[in-house]
Amino acid sequence: MFHHSSKLQYEVRVDTPDPQFAKYLQQAIGGVEGEIRVAMQYFFQAMGARGDAKYRDMLMMTATEELSHIEFLGHAVALNLEGAPVSVQEEAAKDPVVHAIMGGANPRHILSSGLSAMPVNANGVPFDMSHVYATGNLAADMMANATAESGGRVLASRLYNMTEDAGMKDMLSFLIARDTMHQQQWLAVIEELGGWNQQLPIPNSTPEDHEAMEHSYYFLNTSLDEPTPEGRWTSGSSLDGRAEFSVKEKVEPMGQKPDLGKARPGSGTQTEQQ
Repeated sequence: MFHHSSKLQYEVRVDTPDPQFAKYLQQAIGGVEGEIRVAMQYFFQAMGARGDAKYRDMLMMTATEELSHIEFLGHAVALNLEGAPVSVQEEAAKDPVVHAIMGGANPRHILSSGLSAMPVNANGVPFDMSHVYATGNLAADMMANATAESGGRVLASRLYNMTEDAGMKDMLSFLIARDTMHQQQWLAVIEELGGWNQQLPIPNSTPEDHEAMEHSYYFLNTSLDEPTPEGRWTSGSSLDGRAEFSVKEKVEPMGQKPDLGKARPGSGTQTEQQ
């Protein structure tokens, strides 16, 4: 069950409406880096969370917060569309070239939503849930969440730099701050569960005799003309503490040449293939 307050989580103020920026804000709503994605990701992770109930509760609370972000971003889109032209004639009166194709605005904000937000990205493509990751493995989900929040913070930072509107900068600064917290909380879960040494590799419940461990910790240089890029990943103890990193140069293939042989009769192939 969900409850709703009529007030937004954070104040939204647009000093100078900008229909083009409304289009850009759609990415923060319906883009792969956007709030619909993380709201649904945390929601489905919460519904599938097994173990200590506090992790389910935390996921559900954060999923609900992300719904709040969708709400105030949607209001920001609508406010940026205030005063937008609703006809080609109205826009053409400003510029004979139809003000650079309706000023770069999303025409669907006029045609489909009546000057309000939609569940789409900046190109007008609906979010299709294909980037919702909920594995049932808490560590894997936390890593996916930290990555999602990182992408969201990148997007919010770029949007901040694309506008001079003080109200929009204020709202985006709030989103940037919340992305910081959410990154930290997901990483904190991994630390609380024992840290990277305990969580990696994922799933850490897979028995070692199910893994060909002689192949688990070498970096493979597959380049014909570049040396191995030396780094933390090429020497020293592995992050999970199970082995030492090493390097293999120009390893000979261990598999066979793929050959499927002749086609079967009745498989719809040419006679010559059979």
